[in-house]
Amino acid sequence: MKSPSISAVLLLLLLPFSYALKFELVAQHGHNNERCIRNFVTKDTLVVVTAIVSGSRGDGQMVNMHIKDAVGNDYGRPKDVAGEKRMAFTSLADTAFDVCFENTLTGRTNVHNPSRHVELDIDIGADARDWSAIQANEKLKPVETELRRMEETVNEIVQELEYLRLREQKLRDTNESTNERVKWFALGTMGMLVGLGAWQVVYLRAYFRSKHLI
Repeated sequence: MKSPSISAVLLLLLLPFSYALKFELVAQHGHNNERCIRNFVTKDTLVVVTAIVSGSRGDGQMVNMHIKDAVGNDYGRPKDVAGEKRMAFTSLADTAFDVCFENTLTGRTNVHNPSRHVELDIDIGADARDWSAIQANEKLKPVETELRRMEETVNEIVQELEYLRLREQKLRDTNESTNERVKWFALGTMGMLVGLGAWQVVYLRAYFRSKHLI
């Protein structure tokens, strides 16, 4: 198999391992009004989710969070979030995870179309670690700390490339298996048609002979 091209590696280097979003979360009556942000993460990767929610508790709105992944793992359900809320977890599978918000009206408010402003910051892998604390604990120089962070980032990229290679291999094996099954199914169908045609010829000849037509 060909090794990953330099352009692919550079593309992964440019991909952000952390990002921030800002949006308005409109309050609604009842539940089932979640707004989710999805991202993909590999297994055993550290993820830090930081949410800053405007407003205060008791203002007639209640913002609930829910962090989950696509295979059913639950990483937390903070209730009535106001101000800054930080949660950290280690992923349990190679899958996508969702950070969901729900703003529910809990009382009367004089504000037209009440809403909460949310600032969401998601750090994954090396970007999720507290490098200032690591530098202080291990007494590292700034250059050493930066090199350490870059080393972990490169390791994450290598792991991501390996995951993509294994996934491509699995898909290729599935395609080859499907093609093999289709080939044998086609041969079996052709054999059945040939056998059916031969049986029809024999049957018709016997029928015509019994009627003394041939």
